Amino acid sequence: MRISSLFLGLAAVSATTVPAAAHVGEAEHPVVRSEPIAGVYNRFWYNYLTDVLEADKELKSDLRRATDEEDKRDAWEEYRHELVDADKDYVEEMRDRNYRVGRVTIGN
Repeated sequence: MRISSLFLGLAAVSATTVPAAAHVGEAEHPVVRSEPIAGVYNRFWYNYLTDVLEADKELKSDLRRATDEEDKRDAWEEYRHELVDADKDYVEEMRDRNYRVGRVTIGN
């Protein structure tokens, strides 16, 4: 019962979270997935969402404590690294379960 409540809570949070691109101050950072791979809502999707929310929270905290531009750059760099790492872990777990990320190639 507790696990299903956790998943429902994470689903509600994911539906109401502000996308990472909404952060002010940094123009370029990795895109956060808005939907799970192959439309499969499993624990790996919710783990991914949890990682993204944690990275978001940590970025906000780091930016609040930043005293100079170098601190801000470090916070954004760590944020980008955490988002890429979360996505990599999620894709790897889904790939292990034979779900693939779709890719469209145009041209050669």
